[in-house]
Formats: sequence, structure tokens, C-alpha cells
Amino acid sequence: MRAAQFLRRLLRSKQAAVGLFVILAILVLALFSPLIATHEVEDMDFMHIFALPGEGGHLFGTDDYGRDLFSRLVYGSRVSLMVGIVAVGIGSLLGTVIGVIAGFFGGLVDSIIMRIMDALLSFPYVLLAIAMMAVLGPGLFNAMLAIGIVMIPSFSRVVRSAVLTYRNEEFVTAARLMGGSNLWVIMFHILPNIIPTIIIYASLNFAGAIISEATLSFLGLGIQPPTPSWGSMLSEAKNYLQTAPNMAIFPGIAILVSCLGFNLLGDGLRDVLDPRLRS
Repeated sequence: MRAAQFLRRLLRSKQAAVGLFVILAILVLALFSPLIATHEVEDMDFMHIFALPGEGGHLFGTDDYGRDLFSRLVYGSRVSLMVGIVAVGIGSLLGTVIGVIAGFFGGLVDSIIMRIMDALLSFPYVLLAIAMMAVLGPGLFNAMLAIGIVMIPSFSRVVRSAVLTYRNEEFVTAARLMGGSNLWVIMFHILPNIIPTIIIYASLNFAGAIISEATLSFLGLGIQPPTPSWGSMLSEAKNYLQTAPNMAIFPGIAILVSCLGFNLLGDGLRDVLDPRLRS
């Protein structure tokens, strides 16, 4: 019943409804790629190289090898969705642990942890991910790991701020006076109250993860050929912008729409889950 009420409140927001629709569409593309794709992603149609949309039975046209752009775009949704889930999962999990420890215990522990996080935040987001990829090497798994680790500092600061809000509340003080251990207070009194904040911030970071993966793949540090991803498709298209602009237009639109969808859903979740914004 509570889930149904939450969904109704979420869908009252037009932007949340649009965002949810976009994300569900990406999820369908990723799960049913073999059924939706019209061609095999590695099949080459040498009779229709640089085909325009609709030519030769290719909905979005073909690339410089005659590969179907629509099919590669569909399969590329799997990479973007996987990167978003894994990278945001790593960043939110480790960032939550670090932020809770810093915010709950405070003092010297808080100072040391936050100075380390500040040092990491001083580097540009993408530059830090590129530096980590230079150490780890190219590949999808390393890209997800690097993006997830880069997200940890921002997650930890957000979680720490939320913990500081509740650390001195009366219900936390009462739990301590009743003999509750630090772990008990954190697990059953602090975390339940900051979970909405974590969910909202995680949903907003999906867009960042997708853009970061696209950036790394564009630079040749992410997923390696012949596996398609939206970033690698843009990288392949950069030399043919005048010859075949559709090679860059469609993956660019896919990245734009997916990021917009996650941001709209994140704003909708904030309106529903944040009690200060709830009407």
C-alpha cells in the first residue's frame, strides 16, 4: 500500500513521470536488445557504408564499416545502464559508510576523513577518472570501478551533512540513554532517516556516471571495440561529422535523453522524499 501511495505521489509530478518513462524505455532496450535490434552489431553491410537513415533497411543508417547504427545504439544502452548501476552502487555504498563514520563520530576522525575527501574533490571529476583509468587500464570493469571511486567523495560529504542533521536529535539521544550501541543507533536510527537523501543523490548521479563512461569511451579508455557504447560511437563518428553526421547525432541524443531522464526522476524523488518539500 505504501509503495502504491509513493508511486502515485511520484507520478503527480510531470517531470518525474517523464523521467520514469525515459528510464523504463532504456531498461527495456537494455533487457530486450536481441529482440529490438534489427541487425547484429558486428554485421557489416559493405553495400551501404555511410548510409543515411532509412537507406538499405537501416533505421538510423550505418557507420564507416556498414554496421547498423540503430542496433549498436540499442546494445549500447546495456553499457550505460550497467555503468550507472555499478558505479553509483560503489560510490553510494562506500561514500555512505565514510560519510556516516565522519558525521557520527566527529572530532579528529571527521577532520581526517573530510580533508582526504576535500583533496580528492579538488581534482576535476573527469580528470580524476582518466588518471585512475591510466593506472587500471582500459576496459568496462575498470571504467565502472574508476567512476564509482571518483563518486565517493561527493557522496560522503552529502551523507555526512545528513548525519550531522540527525546526530543530536532527541530520538538519537534517547536511544543512547537506553543503552544502544553506536552501531545500533546508526543502523536503526540514523540510516533510516538519511536513506531518502542517499536515494535522491544516487538517482542524480546516474547521469554523471553515463556521461563519465561516454567520456572515457570517447577517449578510448572505456569499453573496447567491437562492443558498442554510446561514447565509443561518438569517438568513431568524430572523423565523419560532415560525411555522416547521423553517426554522431543519434548516440548524442541517446546520452542527452538518458541524462535528462535521470535528472528529472531525481528531482521528482526529491519532491516526494524530502519532507521539507512535501506539500
